[in-house]
Amino acid sequence: MAVTIKKMLVSQPQPTSSKSPYFDIAKKYGVEIDFRPFIKVEPLSTKEFRQQRVSIPDYNAIIFTARTAVDHFFNLCEELRITIPETMKYFCMTETIAVYLQKYIIYRKRKVFFSPSGHMEDLVKLAAKHPKEKYLIPVSDVHKDDLMVCLDTKKIHYKTAIMYRTVSNSFTNEETFDYDMLLFFSPSGISSLLKNFPKFKQKEIRIGCFGPTTAKAAVDAGLRLDIEAPTPEAPSMTAALEQYLKKEMSNSAEK
Repeated sequence: MAVTIKKMLVSQPQPTSSKSPYFDIAKKYGVEIDFRPFIKVEPLSTKEFRQQRVSIPDYNAIIFTARTAVDHFFNLCEELRITIPETMKYFCMTETIAVYLQKYIIYRKRKVFFSPSGHMEDLVKLAAKHPKEKYLIPVSDVHKDDLMVCLDTKKIHYKTAIMYRTVSNSFTNEETFDYDMLLFFSPSGISSLLKNFPKFKQKEIRIGCFGPTTAKAAVDAGLRLDIEAPTPEAPSMTAALEQYLKKEMSNSAEK
């Protein structure tokens, strides 16, 4: 029995590896998957960054809330010719982000921490166990302040530094938008959806979100949330997606 979802949009670039779980899901459930970012990210120039008067060497702990932040932090450090000391501590929102650090550091030789649940509250609890650190948080020009509010509550010393900007990736009139499901990975993606389609009506379209801030942005925009990840049962979006499709297939078979 096939699922009723025939076509979905994943608001991320198409995976470069043919072994991506998305391709397995498409084949297994007979679903057409398009990859089309709703947003694109641009780095700040070194001149723009310097205008913030943030000295990266003054901090001994970095908080990463997204892999994008990881890329732009290390790329900016390279452009500024800043050598990151081995004593630097890294606090990550999810295990996926922590593992991604291997692209830039020798993971086993560094102090890396991550929220076991993928939730902001648990990340703040980890940071609170290291109250003497000076935290730097790389962010986009458009970002939520929820994390900062929690850090303030715990009296944790931190500084946000804008290292990249998020720009809406516009859809052309020639592009069809006939999806049964949309998957989002950042609050900016939700904002871009509403900017591209100001008269958007969800109706029967399913919406999935990765991360609590993305989910909150969807709910705040008046959208119905059908899939939310990460959870203990589904630590990734693909795991949550397969759970949803499997359940829908089961429900269809019973009818």
